[in-house]
Amino acid sequence: MLLALVPRPMMIARIMVVLAIWSVVLCGGLVAYYGYDLTSKIDFDVATQRKPLVRIMSVDGVNLANYGDRYGSPVEVGDLPDYVGQAFVSIEDRRFYQHFGIDVIGIARAFVKNIWRGRIAEGGSTITQQLAKNLFLSPERSYGRKVEEVLLSLWLEIKFSKRQILSLYLNRIYFGSGVYGIDAAARQYFGVDPRRLSLYQAAVLAGLPKAPSRYNPLVSPSEAAKRANQVIVAMRDTGVITRQQAEANQFDTVSTSSAAARGGPNVRYFTDWILDRVTDYVGYHDQDMVVYTTLDSNLQASAEDAVKRVLGSKEASRRRVSQGALVAMTPDGSVRAMVGGKNFFQSQYNRVTQAKRQPGSVFKLFVYLAALEDDMRADDWMRDEPYSVNGWSPRNFDRQHHGTMSLRDAVASSNNVIAVEVAMKTGLDHVIDMAHKLGVSSNLPAEPSLALGTSEVTLLEMTNAYAVVSNGGFNIIPHAISKIVGQDGKVLYEREGGYLTRVLNPVTAGEMNNMLAAVMAKGTGKNALLDRPAAGKTGTTSDYRDAWFVGYTADLVAGVWMGNDNGSPMEEVTGGGLPAEMWKSFMLHAHQDMPVRSLGKAALMRAIRMGEDDSWKKFNSGFSGGR
Repeated sequence: MLLALVPRPMMIARIMVVLAIWSVVLCGGLVAYYGYDLTSKIDFDVATQRKPLVRIMSVDGVNLANYGDRYGSPVEVGDLPDYVGQAFVSIEDRRFYQHFGIDVIGIARAFVKNIWRGRIAEGGSTITQQLAKNLFLSPERSYGRKVEEVLLSLWLEIKFSKRQILSLYLNRIYFGSGVYGIDAAARQYFGVDPRRLSLYQAAVLAGLPKAPSRYNPLVSPSEAAKRANQVIVAMRDTGVITRQQAEANQFDTVSTSSAAARGGPNVRYFTDWILDRVTDYVGYHDQDMVVYTTLDSNLQASAEDAVKRVLGSKEASRRRVSQGALVAMTPDGSVRAMVGGKNFFQSQYNRVTQAKRQPGSVFKLFVYLAALEDDMRADDWMRDEPYSVNGWSPRNFDRQHHGTMSLRDAVASSNNVIAVEVAMKTGLDHVIDMAHKLGVSSNLPAEPSLALGTSEVTLLEMTNAYAVVSNGGFNIIPHAISKIVGQDGKVLYEREGGYLTRVLNPVTAGEMNNMLAAVMAKGTGKNALLDRPAAGKTGTTSDYRDAWFVGYTADLVAGVWMGNDNGSPMEEVTGGGLPAEMWKSFMLHAHQDMPVRSLGKAALMRAIRMGEDDSWKKFNSGFSGGR
């Protein structure tokens, strides 16, 4: 009975034949289905299309960043040193010269490893498959796309020799930083012709396709070195280099070309901001361009160092400070440095241009400028005593009242009660108009607490406003693009110099400078005091959620903000503490090679250049923060 249930050999053979036939039919149907319009995807003209390359340059000639697709000249693998092609084959596809486009052994090995580890830890794609995907297919991850990739790989193997396939691969693969192809990569990272790549340089480039961002030698030279060392070991294991060569080519970091794009990692806050504005100047573009900016790479390095040092300190950690930003510009609004956060690769949110935060007492600039326009003076006296507006009473930082004091001392000590009283006396609408006149575009509700900086603004807006005071009262617009050059050197845009219009009476600007200089000389900004004439203002908001310092010298205006993105309170961080320390650290480095200049004389000479005479020389007396 049981024996009758056992299939006979003939029956087994028939079942196997039927299954084989159906397998062929199904495979044929699958190939026919996905291969029907596959020829429409084989278009080398479309495959070689690229995004226009936009290079962003600093004012001192440093290539800060490249955007778009950058391709070098095509090269044949036979024209390169043997170890270049061998490096890619050793790490990407060891059986490249043995398989027919599909590495069955590699796929099986990867399948077993992935099952063993319980995750996708290894792939089985060959160089031919990668080429097919990069040339003709979208990044979509699906079974259908994988079938198309296999079919195109088989077609490539039939159509081209192994050497031609490897050459195509080297000319098309993405190497990070917007760079495609071995020629562009060799020049981008090492400044050499690919025919002169060293063994280790070839290993660095061969390690990039797996994760171009992670192993980018400009951004992470140590990570790039670790990956290159793996390539060197793979080359040793495959026998293309000796053990001695492998040992001689193990390094802890990668040295790249000084001509490569190399602003610090946080310069991307600036270059991304620039890229977003290119179309505002030249409209839609479909050509390669070079954008010349006002950023100074040395000042940018100082700014990044100051932000990194202060935010990375134990003090910042203890006081629960997770973020900060810094921007610096000349008195005419030319942006010289911009750091939009602690780490661009962790957060691309630009806290200089995008974040709107309460400025605290930094906003009092507009209150006292409006008062000075209404004929109040820095030496006028007011009394700090209990004061209420519609049932609301402002409080000083120390919860005390300090009796009679001058407006200059009220600004220096950042007195809140007197600031609100002055704002109500001169009129909130006047204060708002003053803020808008000096470049603040954010919405400002006419509420008594406005005088204490409760309306949200950006760091760029506030730094711009202080620049107007520093330059003697001329309206400016923060700018960073000086020239845009297209193909064949055609100038597409070039900025014309000069200020716009005078928005502050020179005496008003001078007297405001006098008051801001007192902040640093004897007030809340003493921690930011420099070895040269300077003026500025601190700002701290309720519950220590925001801390600011904005100040200037005759040559540079800089603003600093600190806080937490989620608005959580810091641990008693005031504008005169860590922000003033960061500001001072940056400004000391920035002015190392600059002569000491009087604030008043610099502003006076600026006005004369604008065609104004020197009949208002008393303006210079207002700028008492200089020698």
